[in-house]
Amino acid sequence: MSVARWRKSRHSSGTGGNCVEVADNIPRTVPIRDSKRPGTHITVPPTAWAAFTTALRRAQLHT
Repeated sequence: MSVARWRKSRHSSGTGGNCVEVADNIPRTVPIRDSKRPGTHITVPPTAWAAFTTALRRAQLHT
């Protein structure tokens, strides 16, 4: 993951709170990590990440 370009959600605050970071420059996988523990990460297939983010957007529309 040394080449991963990590980014935080634009919804994350800049106060150092709980942030999920994602690297979207790695082919065929989406690495995800907790900003408080940058040495560890999980990976999911891009299709799973897309389904997850789509579900989050839908949930936001219904709240």
